[in-house]
Amino acid sequence: MAIYPYPTHLVSTWQLKDGSNITIRPIRPEDDVLEQSFVRNLSENSRYFRFVNNIQQLSQTQLVGFTQIDYSRELALIAIAKQQGKDIELGIARYAINPEGESCEFAIVISDEMQGKGLGHKLMFELMAAASTKGIKMMQGDVSSNNANMLQFVENLGFTIESNLGDITLKIVSKPL
Repeated sequence: MAIYPYPTHLVSTWQLKDGSNITIRPIRPEDDVLEQSFVRNLSENSRYFRFVNNIQQLSQTQLVGFTQIDYSRELALIAIAKQQGKDIELGIARYAINPEGESCEFAIVISDEMQGKGLGHKLMFELMAAASTKGIKMMQGDVSSNNANMLQFVENLGFTIESNLGDITLKIVSKPL
């Protein structure tokens, strides 16, 4: 079994409207502290909408699963800024390729203070481009029916939104790539 190398070609810099620089790059195993801090600092609402559960922090198993990934089957792009000399995670978008190899599930969460500033759109465009390059033809996700902001966000990105007949608390969102 081969280990897929870190995708350095996906590292980029992006500038917010206020002039501050953001680094967008694939997550690494050593980002576990950043990821845990990011989740802890999300509002209760944001954590609930992302994890569909009232977690306060990630378990060690979740943390390993989110940071030690197989880049050939999944990707997590994190947005990082320097604040007082330290890296701070501002958002993360990820996909995992489904077993048939032509579609993927995605998830995204942006820190509460960065929502509405374009970072989510930037991360999703980068994630969709990376998935398309991998040969993925369809991106899908589940969104809480109560998450009006996320439903509007994906609709603005061109996703279709359908009812989930198996679970009325969720909507199924999808977009061909």
